[in-house]
Amino acid sequence: MAKNETRRRSLADAGLAVLARLGSRGLTHRAVDLEAGAPTGTTSNYFRSRDSLIAGLVERIGERLAPSDQDIERRASETPSLELFADYVRDIVRRLSDDRQVTIALFELRLESSRRPEVAAVLGAWQRAGFDGDVAFNAAAGLPGGRREIALFHYAIDGLLLDRLTTPIDPGTSTDDIIDDLVAGLLG
Repeated sequence: MAKNETRRRSLADAGLAVLARLGSRGLTHRAVDLEAGAPTGTTSNYFRSRDSLIAGLVERIGERLAPSDQDIERRASETPSLELFADYVRDIVRRLSDDRQVTIALFELRLESSRRPEVAAVLGAWQRAGFDGDVAFNAAAGLPGGRREIALFHYAIDGLLLDRLTTPIDPGTSTDDIIDDLVAGLLG
């Protein structure tokens, strides 16, 4: 495998752009080369197969959507409460909304996982690890809610983002208001 991590991340970012714009069928090594402005064959040098490309994209999604250390530190000193939990959820939704292309690519991979077991294996393992991490973080931070409630928030956030990134059913309602209502309804 090639060692230039900057180039690898750049190719993965180009792959996410292709996936978001063209869907899974448009995701080819050649399309990523073109998107990245790289010579033909470059993507194949970093991601030997389509499966390794998809695994690289999943890894890159995690990197791009992760909270910053500063965000975590800022909230770590606050007293655990429903308001703090809502603030964490707003931050998650903000990151997913701000990096629209990455979130659309993630939804594309989720759809592809319904058709291809090898994508489901990679994406499912990543999702379950992230979910377990969220549950552990919530418990360690002393925030309200356990495993069941965190799962319910995942389901709700996925639906909210699909709505907001596509054709909103109620575009006039503030996303923050929706989050506050979800927190109050699930934890209040």
